[in-house]
Amino acid sequence: MPETLPQLQKQRVQVVQDIAGLGDFRRGSITSITGRCGKANCFCHRPGHPGHGPNFRLTRKVQGKTVSETFSSPAALRKAEREVAEFHKFQALSQTLVEVNEKICPLRRVEEEEKKLSEQKNGGSDPSRDRARSRSTLAGPSSSLGCA
Repeated sequence: MPETLPQLQKQRVQVVQDIAGLGDFRRGSITSITGRCGKANCFCHRPGHPGHGPNFRLTRKVQGKTVSETFSSPAALRKAEREVAEFHKFQALSQTLVEVNEKICPLRRVEEEEKKLSEQKNGGSDPSRDRARSRSTLAGPSSSLGCA
């Protein structure tokens, strides 16, 4: 059964409220890195040793460049994980908002738009008249433009 315009408008209001209720968020991915260091005598260079780590980093794009951030503590990592999770919620809610609006747009009648336009005209002056007046004011008399 198709949704009605009032139902969709109510759904849109709810999605916007959900977006407003989000906590701190930031984009990016948290990755785990293990590896060997540059010290030749370190235990990480022994055969079969997995290397140092895991070291966690937040990686994201800033102005087209990849930026990585390391975490100073497990608490900082948990905080970043929550923020990235909130960003994923934001993305899902944003997608839902677009989908609801795409359903609303064809349901609005053209007559509603015409009614809004006529209400705006009644509340103020006629924009077409204002435009004609402003052109004549800007142009001024033809003699001032050096025309014969």
